[in-house]
Amino acid sequence: MRDRLNQSLRRLPTWVIYLLGALPAPWLFYQGLTGGLGVEPIKALEHEYGELALQLLVLGLAITPLRKHAGINLLKFRRAIGLLCFFYVTCHLLVWLVLDVQLPGQIWADILKRPYITIGMTGFVLLLPLALTSNNRSIRKLGPIWRKLHKVVYVVALLGAVHFIMLVKGIQLEPLIYLAVIVGLLLLRLPSRRRSASGSTRRVRA
Repeated sequence: MRDRLNQSLRRLPTWVIYLLGALPAPWLFYQGLTGGLGVEPIKALEHEYGELALQLLVLGLAITPLRKHAGINLLKFRRAIGLLCFFYVTCHLLVWLVLDVQLPGQIWADILKRPYITIGMTGFVLLLPLALTSNNRSIRKLGPIWRKLHKVVYVVALLGAVHFIMLVKGIQLEPLIYLAVIVGLLLLRLPSRRRSASGSTRRVRA
């Protein structure tokens, strides 16, 4: 069953992932224009784009654990998922800049004064070089540095989850679940020896 699934994934063209991944963006924008996103369409559109970006971040982080622990190989689509994530982060940011705040002076003031915006903008700035170097030429040119650079995505994922938690009013379960899943996926990436050593330490302390 798993081998059959991997064979099907290998035959699936990458452009299909780009196409299917990008389709929600114009559809959500159309929904916002026609009243399908409720009484505050700008806020709703901003939220939808941001949550799609966070979901794609989670999916990107899950690729290695899925391959290692479940035998499901999505490595072929890692770049597409990462670039789609950047696309939705950019859409999220543009809705905030162009449709929500609009005033340049107010934008800078919000970045400086509102911690959740500061964190979100930091995540975008860190994600930008990852998107710009998501091509074969950059991989060849940067060599081993490329892999180290792209580990910054771990920080971006944590910042995205914290941004979501701080954005919502009060303590809500959904953003906490995103944070827990991201932390869990990052822990699964730790070397086995380190995980077993930390587990042994916890048992000794207990």
